[in-house]
Amino acid sequence: MAKARDGVRPTRASSSQYYQIEMAAERSSAETVAAGGKEPGRRLYFGRETATLALLVLLAIVGFAGVSGLSRIYHAQQEALGNRWFTRGAADLKEQHFDRAVSEFRTALLYSRDNYSYQLNLAEALIGLKRSSEAYAYLLNLWEREPENGRVNLELARIAAQRKLTEEALRYYHNTIYATWASDQEVERKNARLELIEFLLGNNDKTQAQSELIALAANLDDDPGEHARAGDLFLRIGDDEHALAEYRLGLNEERRDPAVLAGAGRAAFELRQYTLAERYLQEAVSANASDTQSAQLLSTATLVVKMDPFRRQISVAERSRIVGEAFATAGQRLKSCFDAGAAGGQSSLGQEWEKLKGQITEAGLRRNPDLVEVAMELVFRIERQSSAACGLPTGTDLALLLIAKLHERN
Repeated sequence: MAKARDGVRPTRASSSQYYQIEMAAERSSAETVAAGGKEPGRRLYFGRETATLALLVLLAIVGFAGVSGLSRIYHAQQEALGNRWFTRGAADLKEQHFDRAVSEFRTALLYSRDNYSYQLNLAEALIGLKRSSEAYAYLLNLWEREPENGRVNLELARIAAQRKLTEEALRYYHNTIYATWASDQEVERKNARLELIEFLLGNNDKTQAQSELIALAANLDDDPGEHARAGDLFLRIGDDEHALAEYRLGLNEERRDPAVLAGAGRAAFELRQYTLAERYLQEAVSANASDTQSAQLLSTATLVVKMDPFRRQISVAERSRIVGEAFATAGQRLKSCFDAGAAGGQSSLGQEWEKLKGQITEAGLRRNPDLVEVAMELVFRIERQSSAACGLPTGTDLALLLIAKLHERN
């Protein structure tokens, strides 16, 4: 039985098990084959999707670059057109063709509506056309954007000055003086202060004009012309001391301008520095014979120097001669004023003069030197009262009146 069992074929149960094993193997092989076939398909699908996405991204980038390029070209063209019209407007503004400039600046603004420079130049052209209300609207908007801009503040100050808005004008002028300028900052600030001074003088505000002038003079460089101009302004407000100082800075060995010499002579004359005034005025008249005002002042200054008996370093004889001439001149002035019907103290002055007349001789003055002061005190009173009653004298009488003021006691 054992041998037979070892040599016989497998039983039915064993064949069935073998068949099941074979079928399982086939199914496993089929599944393996099927799985191997799907994997390349998936890779191909995902590859195509990635390529499509990359292509779309590339197209988007190219499209964006194209749009950006077109946008840049468009804006560049707009800027070029705006600059072209602005350049034309600037040229016409310089030539004071304000109507054309306004049109050209408005066209420029069509291509760049918020351009600061375009709006500022348009405002200046409108001011040139006396259309200050329109200009003011632009300028006020520009000031709000840049309150420290020098040109904007200056134009606003000018409009306020034209409208007689003194406080507003002063505020904008002061803003201008301390504002920011694109170029030549110190020059622009100095010119703005000069314009402010002229505005103040036009309003007869000499006190504030003087303050501004002092500040101006303190910041001037070594240019003689600038000092001479400051001297003219000081002379206009009656500050003769500062005027003379500035005129002196405006004169040197190379520069002897007749106008500056005349100004220095007048300032010295007003300061009662008659010897200095005589020197400056003599030089001014020598350089400009047609300067009649300086010639007249020179004549008076020369008489004052010549007829002052109290000046130093003159002889006793010369002093006596001067006093005798002054006494006679005052007597004639009193008589002419009295004959003209002037009332007041002329009668009593005439009596004093008549009483003293016999003593005022060269011999009498040498014998009694105290008579010099007595005689001149009467001369001064006659000239003062005659001037009040009959008007300002001329010639020798004017010189005597100025000498009286020179030596009057406070």
